[in-house]
Amino acid sequence: MKTFLQVLSNDEKTQVHERSLEVLANTGVRVDTAIGRQLLMEAGAQVNEDTHIVRLPGSLVEESLRLTTVEFSLGARRPGCDLKMNAGEFTLLADGEGMFVVDAETGDRRSSTYKDWLKATRLIDAVDEIGVYWSMVERGDKAPNPTPADQVRYYREVFSNFSKHVQDGSPGVEFSPWLLEILQVIFGDKETIRRNHPYSFLLCPQSPLVIDQQFTDAYLALLGWDIPVAIMPMPLMGGTAPGSLISTIILGNCEVLAMLCLIQAGAPGTPIIYAPVLAISNLRSGAYSAGAIESGLTGAASTEMARYYGLPVESSGGGTSRTVPGIQASYERALNSLLPVVSWPDILVGPGLMGGSTHLSLEQLLIDVEVYKMGIRAHQGITTGEGRWLDDVIQRLGPAGYFMGEPSTVENMRSGEWYLSDFGWHGSFEGWQASGKPRILDEASQRVENILSTHNPLPLSEEMERELDQITLRAQEM
Repeated sequence: MKTFLQVLSNDEKTQVHERSLEVLANTGVRVDTAIGRQLLMEAGAQVNEDTHIVRLPGSLVEESLRLTTVEFSLGARRPGCDLKMNAGEFTLLADGEGMFVVDAETGDRRSSTYKDWLKATRLIDAVDEIGVYWSMVERGDKAPNPTPADQVRYYREVFSNFSKHVQDGSPGVEFSPWLLEILQVIFGDKETIRRNHPYSFLLCPQSPLVIDQQFTDAYLALLGWDIPVAIMPMPLMGGTAPGSLISTIILGNCEVLAMLCLIQAGAPGTPIIYAPVLAISNLRSGAYSAGAIESGLTGAASTEMARYYGLPVESSGGGTSRTVPGIQASYERALNSLLPVVSWPDILVGPGLMGGSTHLSLEQLLIDVEVYKMGIRAHQGITTGEGRWLDDVIQRLGPAGYFMGEPSTVENMRSGEWYLSDFGWHGSFEGWQASGKPRILDEASQRVENILSTHNPLPLSEEMERELDQITLRAQEM
């Protein structure tokens, strides 16, 4: 039987939903996009054009949930890497938008560069457990006000260096047509993109209860292409959210449901991923406390609320407040990842960044993946099928017996009863000394180097490259 975890009771989930409906109907949300307000008004919402406050009746929320497509796949350029949502599958998504890089040897940090972005992107392309792209760090060459040429170059480099599913956004409505052109060159015509979903869009409502204009309008420019949306508000308990876990869950739920209603009003049936990041504040400073144990609880709760609605879920877990690899980063990572993993979302955000998602360590990323693999084994639980009870073997060998040589031991070792890690040191103290006292960070650094020196991302075809050259030239002339 798989390991069972329950953070919210059935009654508590129902209460979160019902209380969310009350907030949305009575208080509403501020919708700063005029297009969004118009769509919601036409769908039956009450709109105040002076304040931009939109109140959503419960019937509208329920109908929007009914219209949402909840079973779909996230496509990939690489064969065999499509991800089925709501089908019991699980993949990792490396954390994103770091600003610094940490030297594993010295602990020193520096601002991230394009080279760091490229290394991180190619590394996560090579790691099988990571199935979805985010930009892990700022590239260093990003213009404050990007031009179409800048954005075309970025999209092109993403697809050139990462061959699994890409989840990103568009910095403004004027860039969205360029994204569609590039998707068509790489993945095919509009109907193929609608069917295969090779790109999903990340939208982050602002807490508390605000839907922004810039990024929402950028997505609304893509309506009709059936591009899935991961809705990721980030309420901070005690800051931009009230001072309790359950109230923070309610607020995040309201923000997901409000954005879901807007998207369904614009294009009924659009696939949605439930993806709130329910963050915890540090009461000593007011800052984000990424390593707080409550983060594991809220990550699990997000998965449970998504399943309550029948939605696929992109949960978060495994954060750390520490900015360098070490003991604190390890125990915060392990504890905060186990609960969300055992809850079993479709996608789990987390590996690679530290210090509240600001500091990148490629070594930490590989260590994090190992932690998640152990969490996956914990989720798989204790199997009680044929060949596992073995009480007959106990009786046959009896008192003082030894089971290592039993065929059943070998069979179960090969069938996954044990998780046998090949990362870190698992031998004796004397063996560790004789081997030169190896450190796990040194091993991780060597693994990073080996992967980057041997992995070649799946190349784009020559025809694709020629078409992308033409798009790049047109963008440069803008």
